[in-house]
Order: sequence, then structure tokens, then C-alpha cells
Amino acid sequence: MDANLKFPSNLVVRRVTPLRNIIVVTIAALAGALALYVIYELGRYDGGYDRLAAAQQRSELRVTIEKLEAMNAQLRTELASLETLRVGRAQERAVLARTIGDLQAKVAQQTQELAFYRDVIFQRVGSNPDSESGFKVEQLHIAPAEPAGHFRVHVVLLRIAHPETAVSGSYGLSLEGQLAGKPQTLDFASLTAGHVHDQSFSFRYFGSLDQEIELPAGFRPERLTMRVQSGHPSDAPLTQTFPWSVDAP
Repeated sequence: MDANLKFPSNLVVRRVTPLRNIIVVTIAALAGALALYVIYELGRYDGGYDRLAAAQQRSELRVTIEKLEAMNAQLRTELASLETLRVGRAQERAVLARTIGDLQAKVAQQTQELAFYRDVIFQRVGSNPDSESGFKVEQLHIAPAEPAGHFRVHVVLLRIAHPETAVSGSYGLSLEGQLAGKPQTLDFASLTAGHVHDQSFSFRYFGSLDQEIELPAGFRPERLTMRVQSGHPSDAPLTQTFPWSVDAP
């Protein structure tokens, strides 16, 4: 090197660090990317694409989708309710049809029974025009009941006078037999443990009467008597006696 070579006195020598180079390159890259994005958005805007409008449209579509989903859920719930109601009504119609069928069968049976008893009544009236009593015990059945010593008395009582109007009245039972080898008669109160003295009834053509009685231990029944008192002023009291006979269970 030439010893006579001279450098300016104000010359400053600085060393460029690698970090500064990295920062400069990064900033340049970001600036380039930003410029490209701005150019891209400008291109889309020039092509008719509005980012804000698109975002608003997406938001509106999401709201519409949520409303449609809610309506769909509500419709599914209503459909399930209607299906349940349909099944319930079908079951109700089936039960109603069975009930109507049962009632029709009962009405037909009662109509036949009524026609039969009307014929019986008119025959009784024709054969007993001067009968003082307005009733007749047409049937009387005795059946065993629970517990032991209890029995159920079933009576069919016919109206043989004034069948054109309904009649009411009362009836009682008494039982003759043996207790400890001695004759004894049990009245209605004794047969029902003091609970019943007379039973009332009301019917037009015939009445089906049921009464449960209880016999004392050791009592041997022989004859059952039924007394009927009508509320009609022209009907005399009726008294009929039947031998004690228990139907087979």
C-alpha cells in the first residue's frame, strides 16, 4: 500500500449487521404481500365482488337457515303430536265401537226379556182378573255365598196389575227352620245382622231383586217367605212362601 495515500478525515466506516438485513427483507416481503392483496381486492371489487356485501349476505343466510331449522323442528314436533292424536283417536274409536256393540247386544237381550215378561204379565192379568195383589214372585233362587253360612237370594218380581205405570214399594224376607231342635222364625233384620228391615224397589213390568242373608250357626232352614208391599193404593200386600232349596254352585 502506498504510504502516501491519504483518506478523507470525515470518512465513517459502519458495519451492516445481518439482523438489519433480515428486518429489511421481511418488511419488503410484507409490503409486497400487502400490495398483492390490495391489488387482489381491487380486482375482485372491479369484477363486482363486494366483501362487506358478501359478509352481510352470509350473515343473512345463516339467520335464514336458523329460522328454517327452527320451523322444521316445530313441524316435526307437530307431526309427532298429530300422529299420537291419530293413534289415540283410532284406539278411542275401537273402544267406542266395542262399547256400542256391547250396548246393542244388551239392548237386544233386554228387549227380548221385556217382550217375554210382557207376555207373562198379560197372561197373568188375563187369568187373574180379580187378583187382589198386583205382584207375583215369578222366580226365586238361593245360591251359596262367602263366607260359610251366607246365601244370596235372587227374586224376579212380576207386576200383574197396572203395568202401564211404574210402581214402587218394599219387600222383606223371613226364614222358618229349626235351631237346637226347636222351631224358629228369623225375620229380615235377623237375616241381615240387624242392617236391613225392608228393601225398597221401583220398576214397571218386572224387577230383579238380590239380597244377601246370613244364617246363625246350627240353624236348619226349611221355608223362605217373601212379603211385598206396593205403593199403589189398589194393590194388596203379597206373601209367598217357598221351600228352602239351594242351587248347586
